[in-house]
Amino acid sequence: MVMETKNPNQTVVGHFFLEGLMYTAEHPRLFFLLFLLIYSVTVAGNLLILLTVGSDAHLCSPMYHFLGHLSFLDACLSTVTVPKVLAGLLTPDGKVVSFEGCAVQLYCFHFLASTECFLYTVMAYDRYLAICRPLHYPVAMTRRVCAGLAGATWAIGAGHSAFHTSLTFRLLFCGPQHIAYFFCDIPPVLKLACADTTVNELVMLASIGVVAAGCLIIIVTSYVFIARAVLRMRSAEGRQRAFSTCSAHLTVVLLYYMPPVCIYLQPRSSGAGTGVSALFYTVVTPMLNPFIYTLRNREMKKALRRLLCRGSREPAAGSPPR
Repeated sequence: MVMETKNPNQTVVGHFFLEGLMYTAEHPRLFFLLFLLIYSVTVAGNLLILLTVGSDAHLCSPMYHFLGHLSFLDACLSTVTVPKVLAGLLTPDGKVVSFEGCAVQLYCFHFLASTECFLYTVMAYDRYLAICRPLHYPVAMTRRVCAGLAGATWAIGAGHSAFHTSLTFRLLFCGPQHIAYFFCDIPPVLKLACADTTVNELVMLASIGVVAAGCLIIIVTSYVFIARAVLRMRSAEGRQRAFSTCSAHLTVVLLYYMPPVCIYLQPRSSGAGTGVSALFYTVVTPMLNPFIYTLRNREMKKALRRLLCRGSREPAAGSPPR
């Protein structure tokens, strides 16, 4: 399927073909069940965290407010990529994506991924204020400030993604149509453009590099101050509580940041092989986040037990009251 242009010697592609992940073609049914299981656990786990945070009055601190946003982002980020992977494993037609659909997927992915990047930075700042400036914390992190910070992450993420999506799809695509990746992302899509993409690659490296590096510097700096404050605590229980909340956040930050650095700093080397690295922050990390935050957070475990106990005590519909 192609769309004719005014130049008879050029055609604009109307669809792309996603080559998917390496090694999955040999056992598509097995990988379909594996990804379906991962996706189900991801959505169920993050929605459970979101439900717990939203329904438990004990989880009213800013940290859990941001955790709710993170859970929603993880569920959406996985939904942008995994269903298309599942469709591609079922039938070859499932790997076909329209030109417009590719643009939408690229926009949604970078919108959610960049928003999550900014949210991790806000969460690190929140932990810094809570541990290093405990007396100033209630004044600095009010509900209005929390809502403003969370809204800012979404707004900046939307603008950041719109800029890169428009910059990518302003190029002419006249073939080939095979994207050596499992979803529409900037590096593999740029390789198919029938134009010089040097400017695009430089802008991508500068923009994404500055954003990622800036966020990472703020996170690392925050945790340097947090580590100093924790080591000065006299109470062993206080140190343990601070360590449990901060280590969970630091763990997911490392899992989230390392693969993109390898991918976007080498845009010309993207291909089906680098899809394995992308799996960590698009598929694996969203699945692990609920477990990391619940297993290492005492308040979350208590809240989950309260939610489950409350659900088990509710009588079934139509059953007589006791």
